Amino acid sequence: MICGSTGGGRMRASVAAAATGILLTLLGGCGASGGEDGSAGAGPTPHGHVEGAEETAEPQWRLILADAQGGRIHSLDPATGKSVPVGEAAGLTAMRTDGRHAYLTTGDAQRVIDTGVWTVDHGDHVHYYRAPARTVGDLPAAGTPEVAGDLAVTTLAAGGTARVLDRKALDDGKIQEPARVEATVAVPYAGHLLAASDGTGHVAVHDRKGHRISQLPESCPEPRGQAITRRGAVLGCSDGALLVTGEDGRFAAEKIPYPGEVPAEERALEFRHRPGSNVLAATAGDKGAWVLDIAARTWNRVGGSVPAVAVSAAGEDSPVLLLGRDGVLRSYDPGTGKQEADTKLLKDTGSPKDTGGTRPSPVIQVDTMRAYVNDPAGNAVHEIDYNDDLRLARSFKLPFAPAHMVETGW
Repeated sequence: MICGSTGGGRMRASVAAAATGILLTLLGGCGASGGEDGSAGAGPTPHGHVEGAEETAEPQWRLILADAQGGRIHSLDPATGKSVPVGEAAGLTAMRTDGRHAYLTTGDAQRVIDTGVWTVDHGDHVHYYRAPARTVGDLPAAGTPEVAGDLAVTTLAAGGTARVLDRKALDDGKIQEPARVEATVAVPYAGHLLAASDGTGHVAVHDRKGHRISQLPESCPEPRGQAITRRGAVLGCSDGALLVTGEDGRFAAEKIPYPGEVPAEERALEFRHRPGSNVLAATAGDKGAWVLDIAARTWNRVGGSVPAVAVSAAGEDSPVLLLGRDGVLRSYDPGTGKQEADTKLLKDTGSPKDTGGTRPSPVIQVDTMRAYVNDPAGNAVHEIDYNDDLRLARSFKLPFAPAHMVETGW
């Protein structure tokens, strides 16, 4: 049983718990757990005990990688550099995660894989777990969903509908869908569901069974992109971002407008960030990237006219990372927009238009210590120390081309 303070730079808060505080009272404080081995009859069940899982002293990050050809799924442990197969998904076109499960788009279905690593944040202490990875099952669905999750549910929004999956069932190896709501973007937040739809731009508040309860006073026209931060839930809108805060079933919404007119092709469509952090990044079409500082309620533009292939934000007082089409990784101060470092990392990635959009672009995954960039052309994943002038810490050579990548364990 591991109980510790949430302080320390290497501990990353779970997105859902940091944002919502859901279920924090289900378990008590860190008290005596009876016998040292936690065996039956030795005393009370250890606080935070999860049947079939091992509790660890450190976060258990895993990079979930998909082969470009056969759809074979691998789990790479950055601590050891070893990768192991964890499943297959023929016809894979995209991959998303809720922090524990990977959702694999295969054209007419979503294949769900439990990657076997996760974090539970109880506010004053954190638990880290690992268990064997396994394939949970398939969910008939078309399109690549926007995925968001907390301790209770995960939402998959695509095609104007958000499917709500029960997290406990997923953790137990079953797919249960207690609700569906009409939504272009949906976010589990503060014990409820926030659902924003095209057309009216209204943001509805639903309970976890999908029943509509109320509507937020602020609208979100043409919703695209979402994030859950320590300061609230964020929805991307054509006129900026909508920050939603809530407590005890009462919600408030505040618009963070763009700094002036923004052409449709340059608006933020998908936010990338270190899970739970309050600084978000998004590509700005072919002209650099947007940085949204939730604490400061400001947008900033970085990267000038650099066509961004991938971006991500490492958090407050940490750099924003931008991978250009030229294969150069650059870092920027999120407040001033000043470039701090750069390094040639990949071969020219080319434009998605050059391949008709069929070749997946590399992505940047960020945790509390390192950033990771997948390199399909080089059969590798590169580990970057973003706090040390983008120093290349390691390159993990692989016997396959990692076309898709997500990081789990948060």
